[in-house]
Amino acid sequence: MNIKIKKILKKKNKSKIVSLTAYSKNIAKILDNYCDIILVGDSMANVLYGLDDTHKINLDMIINHTLSVKKGVKKSLLVVDMPKGSYNNKNTAKKNAKLIMRLTKCDAVKLESNNKNFDIIKELVKSKIPVMGHIGYTPQFKKKFKVEGQSTSKANKLLKEAKLIEKAGAFSLVLECLTPHASALVTKNLRIPTIGIGSSTNCDGQILVTDDMLGISGFYPKFVKKYATLNTTIEKAVKKYTRDVKKGKFPLKKNFLNGTKF
Repeated sequence: MNIKIKKILKKKNKSKIVSLTAYSKNIAKILDNYCDIILVGDSMANVLYGLDDTHKINLDMIINHTLSVKKGVKKSLLVVDMPKGSYNNKNTAKKNAKLIMRLTKCDAVKLESNNKNFDIIKELVKSKIPVMGHIGYTPQFKKKFKVEGQSTSKANKLLKEAKLIEKAGAFSLVLECLTPHASALVTKNLRIPTIGIGSSTNCDGQILVTDDMLGISGFYPKFVKKYATLNTTIEKAVKKYTRDVKKGKFPLKKNFLNGTKF
């Protein structure tokens, strides 16, 4: 088993797992100093490409972004989202997961659960491809956003789904938008760590979309805490640059190349 995955497993019930998304080397290089897990998420559809959902992200897009992210990652566990349609059956999933792993040298792939694809996870794990699961609000399969596990029966249903994913061999599980009760129920009854997004502090770790927490995505649901307002910082810098260019204050002589190397 991958040493980085072993470290993640050992954190269960001991220390919180820190995870964020990255789509480029520059961001990944910063995150690598602090994160246990870096996810190349299909959330790039909304964050980078301005799409309404994640459904149009394809393998080539995921692979190309992961190749960039990989250049900035040395310590963190690198996990890659498998796009919608890339794991419809065992053979397709195995072929595409192997392609992602081989080309990007990532550590694992992530699959969203539709409460049916447990055999696909099992097949990938059997082929020595580490898998992170994902339950609750799964954007690839659910059209409407809603909080999951709002009744005892629904929470128990999520627990059953989570246990089947664990049994299939997943090493961890993302819980998206579960109630505090449901996230606690799932976390306490699994041997593998859970990583929450919008699912309270009852999980073994947390993940957010980096662009959301930095304040540059324009998407700020209740479960996101903005740790910076980079949109304001960037706008100020652009305004200053614009003013300098128009007034002839940039470039200055110190910015001239004069035939010298830079």
